[in-house]
Amino acid sequence: MSILSGKNILLGVTGSIAVYKAIDLASRLTQAGANVEVIMTSAAAKFVSPLAFKSVTGKGVYKEEDLWGGEAHVLHVGLGHGADLLVIAPCTANTIAKIAYGLADNLLTITALAAQCPILIAPAMDAGMYEKPATAANVATLMERGVLFAGPEDGRMASGLAGKGRFMEPSKLMGHIRHALGMNGPLKGKKIVVTAGGSREAIDPVRYISNRSSGKQGYAIAQAAVDAGAAVTLITHPTGLPEPENMLVIQVDTAAEMLAEVEKATREGAHGLIMAAAVADFTPVNVSDQKIKKRDGFGQVQLTPTEDILARIALLRPTLPNLKAVIGFAAESQNLLENAREKLARKKLDLVVANDITASDAGFGVDDNRVNLLFPDGILDSLPLMSKEQVAETVVQQAIHLILKK
Repeated sequence: MSILSGKNILLGVTGSIAVYKAIDLASRLTQAGANVEVIMTSAAAKFVSPLAFKSVTGKGVYKEEDLWGGEAHVLHVGLGHGADLLVIAPCTANTIAKIAYGLADNLLTITALAAQCPILIAPAMDAGMYEKPATAANVATLMERGVLFAGPEDGRMASGLAGKGRFMEPSKLMGHIRHALGMNGPLKGKKIVVTAGGSREAIDPVRYISNRSSGKQGYAIAQAAVDAGAAVTLITHPTGLPEPENMLVIQVDTAAEMLAEVEKATREGAHGLIMAAAVADFTPVNVSDQKIKKRDGFGQVQLTPTEDILARIALLRPTLPNLKAVIGFAAESQNLLENAREKLARKKLDLVVANDITASDAGFGVDDNRVNLLFPDGILDSLPLMSKEQVAETVVQQAIHLILKK
């Protein structure tokens, strides 16, 4: 289940031109399975209609006048106590100041004061306003009290000015919401290293050999680990995918670079390593300093094996007492289970996730995967066709079991 599924998200929107992006955010949250209720300030309603939010969430929208309705004495308490997370996006400098000083003069601010759940603020204001001493002091005060912030970002404003104050894009904000919901999860205080993508082994300055990999499965695993509360290091070659939020992302190019970063990260107290990357098995012996001209021909490109990262970690594991879960992937075109079992034993893995790369509906370049989980005790769990996010959640659940078992 996605961390957002069934969660009660209270979305507060304030008077900023960026409020139109909050409609997209509300839609994304709803599509992810969250129950989204919206509180609009009077200023927010000047920019967009409450009907826009109702249309994407399927729920009513609370407006300023509802504070003085028949249930005014309990409405803010019910909203503040029933939410899993209060997200104020966009949040103006004015509302940040009110919450910092404990003012409760509208439905949103009184609900924030009554809220028993975490609060996440995504600021939006014109250039220069966020960095003014008054706003900076208010933000610092709220951070000291445990309020979370997402953004703002640098960019061009509606006024035509440029600077820090731009509302974070909903696609990125979703990552911060997931982090806020999962930060106290079962992997809180645990470090997880995830690899993704392939590697690129240079032939000359413009050509390389590589393994096929979109990086989608590895990125999904990294996100699932964040959802479970882990501190995640994602080691990846450039994939073109949006960089995930709330994790350390280390970009590498070659298999040797990935090995060095994986070894470093695991030595720094990692509790789990999930190797989803399709690391190149071979690298050219000689790399040309200059581009090889087509007219001259390549002749032969001599290859040598790269060092096996998981085999290296297997040798180091006796010196890594924190490392309780090492999970590998086996992408095979033939003898799937036989080859996966051999990899499981040879690399001393706690789990291998095997998939048949010849399947037309799963694996490379698509959003779904069909995998088999193989364990050292001989147990085989063959999973049906699932989204890569569902596969990621399943793999991370196995990592949780391995890391937390007595």
